[in-house]
Amino acid sequence: MLSVTGKTIIFDSFPDPSDTWEIIETIGKGTYGKVFKVLNKKNGQKAAVKILDPVHDIDEEIEAEYNILKGLSDHPNVVKFYGMYFKKDKKNGDQLWLVLELCSGGSVTDLVKGLLKRGESMKEVLIAYILREALLGLQHLHNNKTIHRDVKGNNILLTTDGGVKLVDFGVSAQLTSTRLHRNTSVGTPFWMAPEVIACEQQLDTNYDARCDAWSLGITAIELGDGDPPLADVHPMRALFKIPR
Repeated sequence: MLSVTGKTIIFDSFPDPSDTWEIIETIGKGTYGKVFKVLNKKNGQKAAVKILDPVHDIDEEIEAEYNILKGLSDHPNVVKFYGMYFKKDKKNGDQLWLVLELCSGGSVTDLVKGLLKRGESMKEVLIAYILREALLGLQHLHNNKTIHRDVKGNNILLTTDGGVKLVDFGVSAQLTSTRLHRNTSVGTPFWMAPEVIACEQQLDTNYDARCDAWSLGITAIELGDGDPPLADVHPMRALFKIPR
C-alpha cells in the first residue's frame, strides 16, 4: 500500500505531471529514485525530473527535499526547483515527480573521471572555482539553518554555461532555534565527517553545519585525485578508520 500523505504534505494534492511534462530520456539515478530529462509541452523548456515512489520509509526524505528546494532554491549555486507533481498509476504504483533545473554538464565527479581517462588531471584553478561556488551554496544553506549532509562530487552538478549547483537534498536536515545540532548518522561513508560517524556508536554525540565543510574538503581531494581517501577499502572499514 503506497502512502499519499506525508507528515505535513498531502502528496496527491499536487497536479498531474502528464499535462505539462513529457519524458525524453533517462539521465541517471538519485538517492531515492530515477532521474529523467523532460520537456515542457507548453513552452518547450527542458528540465530534469526525479521520479519517486512515495512509500512509507522515504516519506521523511521526500518531505525534507521538497521543503528545502521550495524554500532555498533561489540561489545561483542551488539547483532550481520547478515544482512537485503527483501521478496516479494503479498499474505501476503512484509516483511523485520533483522537477528541477537541467544540469547538462553532469557531475564534477564525471568531469574529473573523464579527464583522468585521457591522462589529464583537473587544473587547480578549476578545482578552486568549483569549491568556491559550492561553498557559496553551502553558505546559503547554513545561513538558513540547513545542513546538506551528503556533499560529494556526484552531488555537485554543472550547467552548460559553467554554473555549479548543489543537488540531492534527500538526507539534508533543517535546524531550528531549539535544535542547532543533529545526532543521526547519514551521508556517504568516504565523505562523512568523524563527528557524523561517531553518532552511529555514541548516543551522546552530535554535529552541526561544519560537517559539510569536512565533506567539501574530501571532495577537494576527490577532484584532485579522482577518488576520496580510503576509496580502495570497504565502506564499513572506512567508517571505522575515518574517526581515528
